[in-house]
Amino acid sequence: MLVGAGLVVVVAAVGLLWRGGDAAQAPSTTAAPAKPTQAGGSHGGGGGAGKASSGVEEAEAAERRFSDQTCFPELARFNDGVTMETFRDWAAPLLASKDPLVRDYLKSKLAELIGDDAGKAGQVVDWARDAQGAEFKVLLSGLRESDAVQRPQVAARLLEAGLDKGLPLERRAGMLSALDSQKRLTPDAMDRMAEFARDPASAEAGWAATRTLGRVMTRESENLGDASPYLDRLITIATDSPDEQIRHLAQTAPLHTSPVLDAKTTDRFARILQSEGNEDGRDAAAQVLAMSSDKERVLKLFTDSFNREQSVCVRWALFRFSARVAGRDALPVMARMATVDPRFQPLYGIFEMLYAQGNVDFIRVWNELPDQNPFGCMDRHQ
Repeated sequence: MLVGAGLVVVVAAVGLLWRGGDAAQAPSTTAAPAKPTQAGGSHGGGGGAGKASSGVEEAEAAERRFSDQTCFPELARFNDGVTMETFRDWAAPLLASKDPLVRDYLKSKLAELIGDDAGKAGQVVDWARDAQGAEFKVLLSGLRESDAVQRPQVAARLLEAGLDKGLPLERRAGMLSALDSQKRLTPDAMDRMAEFARDPASAEAGWAATRTLGRVMTRESENLGDASPYLDRLITIATDSPDEQIRHLAQTAPLHTSPVLDAKTTDRFARILQSEGNEDGRDAAAQVLAMSSDKERVLKLFTDSFNREQSVCVRWALFRFSARVAGRDALPVMARMATVDPRFQPLYGIFEMLYAQGNVDFIRVWNELPDQNPFGCMDRHQ
């Protein structure tokens, strides 16, 4: 059973949100059960709840809007009596409320019901194959938060569903996204997801597969595991996927783990910097290459790329990340860049001054810049 206090919070918040809701969308309630009114008032503070209780006309209108059955006993009955066998039928009228707090409660309750039972988790995967709308999201969210999702047979069933050509792409995307809570992925799973993401027809499901690879890589890195197998697959996607959004997602994934690039990985990102048609991808490649262990090579690469580059935003990335590569030792390279493009001469003067003041750390230098967006490059992502 869900902890009682948690249910009270859900009930209180639901009371506040539904009080002024659309009668066609909100579940019915009576006007004045004492317990919910007190919880809603205390939960809402002195703002909207005070205004709602101050007007007799509004209270009477709310009473007329709802029928005799209240949502609060329904939630309490659900919490006490629902089972895996009754979950879908019992959840349907609550899902009809379209209340995000109720949906959060339902997914938490489902995760509790699944527990560490692989059989129950597999049943939810089967349900999700034909579930629609909010129910589909609740089923996969509950499964994702359950202990059983970490079991190999459950992860395998999710992967099979995500790669099932018989399912719509948006449904496959949801299945693949539910894998992003994995502690690790098998080499076979990584290979299959990377191959799928490179498929021209993968669309949003390929994007979800790429994001899952990146998120699990980040988790492995945080737990001091080996992130390199994930990075290898992501670079392949970053290079080969015909979809610009998928490529860009893979190109930026290493920024969440800050790996030190070896020679092979430096080579692969150098090719992205030199050949990627989308300027956002070249920008991302410059950021990643700044983490390479071969500083001399990267500075030369940045110099050559700056000379050929037409985008001022990518030039700005090459210029500032040169400082991240080598600190004050990058100033001669940055001076040459400013000679090629006079727009960078005032910026060079600022970097030169900051290093002369004794700054060493790139983040410190970056934070001292009077304008971190001199060319409006960040605005294009807003």
